[in-house]
Amino acid sequence: MNPTELEEALAVDSAVRVRNLRPADFDDVVAIDAKSVGRCREEYFRIQLAENLSATGIRVSLAAELVEGRTPIFAGFLLARVYYGEFGRTEPAAVLDTLGVHPDFRSRRVGTALMDQLRRNLGSLGVGSIQTEVAWDDQALMGFFRHAGFRPAPRFALDLDLAAE
Repeated sequence: MNPTELEEALAVDSAVRVRNLRPADFDDVVAIDAKSVGRCREEYFRIQLAENLSATGIRVSLAAELVEGRTPIFAGFLLARVYYGEFGRTEPAAVLDTLGVHPDFRSRRVGTALMDQLRRNLGSLGVGSIQTEVAWDDQALMGFFRHAGFRPAPRFALDLDLAAE
């Protein structure tokens, strides 16, 4: 990276502030998710945020804001949790449940800033791995996670369609 590219990268990174998610962020979370998935999942996020923002278990919920003027712009969010020993594992692992970045800001390193903060938070808890699931045909998200260092897990995820029985 030449000096000009480095300065541009630092300027972009410094424009993204990551903080803890707050209950007041609910509408922004639902709106970003709806833009991303094409439907409103308000009840899903009502449950997820209630769990993530409660004091039970170790949860990590982060918000990213673009800081360009006087008023920060809510640009993305992340919901994760920490498990100790699930599925036969003996070491703690985090599960990244949801990562959302407003489509208008996807080239602004918002997702990268969220993932960097998640890594720092989990590292301080002694958590050595993060797991998530991605639709096999979502190439954009697969590319993001690949760039973030994720690799295919040495496990199979299995589904049972109860409606088909």
